[in-house]
Amino acid sequence: MSSSPGLGDTMRNRVPVVPLSGADITEREIDAVVTVLRSGVLSLGPVIAEFEELVRARTGTRHAIAVNSGTSALHLLVRALGIGEDDEVITTPFSFIASANCIRYERGVPVFVDVEPETGNIDLGRLEAAITPRTRAIIPVDVFGQPVAMRAVMALARARGLKAIEDACEALGSEFEGAPCGSLADGAAFAFYPNKQITTGEGGVVVTNDDHVAELCRSMRNQGRGEAGIWLCHERLGFNYRMSELHAALGKVQMQRLDEILARRSLIAGWYEARLRDIAGVMTPPVRPGVTRMSWQVYVVQLSDEIDRDAVMQQLAEQGIGCRPYFTPIHLQPCYAQEYCYRPGDFPIAERLGRQSLALPFFNRITEAQLDCVAEKLGQACRGSCRTRSRVFVPGEFRTGRDRPGIRVSRPAVCAESS
Repeated sequence: MSSSPGLGDTMRNRVPVVPLSGADITEREIDAVVTVLRSGVLSLGPVIAEFEELVRARTGTRHAIAVNSGTSALHLLVRALGIGEDDEVITTPFSFIASANCIRYERGVPVFVDVEPETGNIDLGRLEAAITPRTRAIIPVDVFGQPVAMRAVMALARARGLKAIEDACEALGSEFEGAPCGSLADGAAFAFYPNKQITTGEGGVVVTNDDHVAELCRSMRNQGRGEAGIWLCHERLGFNYRMSELHAALGKVQMQRLDEILARRSLIAGWYEARLRDIAGVMTPPVRPGVTRMSWQVYVVQLSDEIDRDAVMQQLAEQGIGCRPYFTPIHLQPCYAQEYCYRPGDFPIAERLGRQSLALPFFNRITEAQLDCVAEKLGQACRGSCRTRSRVFVPGEFRTGRDRPGIRVSRPAVCAESS
């Protein structure tokens, strides 16, 4: 008995003609890593400090603390700012799951607020309504590199006595109204997974202007050791969140190449815009007013509701075109939906973005010929994948009797069969 391969099988098993992503590694990066290997100092060495200084200078912050992932960076900031059990933290459902998980690690309560339909960033107009006496902080996310208006976030946070952590994991190099991402919040996190603007293989960085937050993050990334670094003297509960010298060496060269990398990615985004803007049913990503520099992490288009996004992905995958849905909203992930009783319709804008989003191949070394292939195959797939939806949630339409409009508090509950 045979069966046809599903979308996941097709996307996993086929070698892409045009891959979804790829790191831009030159001989400079390879030489830097080899130099560290030959030095014999593989951890807690000088290259980490050199890498941190490049990030600190680029973001215009007082401190940069290198760690082993963006998730670790977020977790350290949540803990350093004193967020704990039952504290509410406002964030977005349209992000990678770590944006909410970092709150749950400390037994805090994620409070989701729906997003802007154009950018996918948290809707700042809904933040005020989400604040309760339990609210301690706000974690906005710079989705796909699109910077949040952090001055507005910080003005609200200061007026209400809250902290703000900027999840800038996808936005190294982006600027809003001249301010680099990560420079205005109480702390910010960057990530360097291989599909990011720069990579350390795995890794992340905390940036902050707060000396005490920096001290705590440095200590907690290294098992809670104090600033003096006394051998096996642990002043607080900590974690093994260190970045190695090897990862830092790779990141150091990548940071030195950052302007070159961002310019190339901007050029590629422009190539895509020129090729896709006339394809019916495909909306290319806009750059919001106020963005003074856009750092493209991925290239995600939105398909109209009449187009079956999954069918388009299937067709592209069968032809060797790398593609993925970005993102499945956090509240619909099984570990959130099951524990907190979230259901479709709770955050209709995030859900529509998640249902109709499509990440296309995007990496520094992609060629115009490859983009021509992607555009041609995407147009063909969209024309052949139209359908009629029986039910579509639209912006402004919310379930009734479910907390505040477009806002939900993540608290365990007994889920009813229907609302």
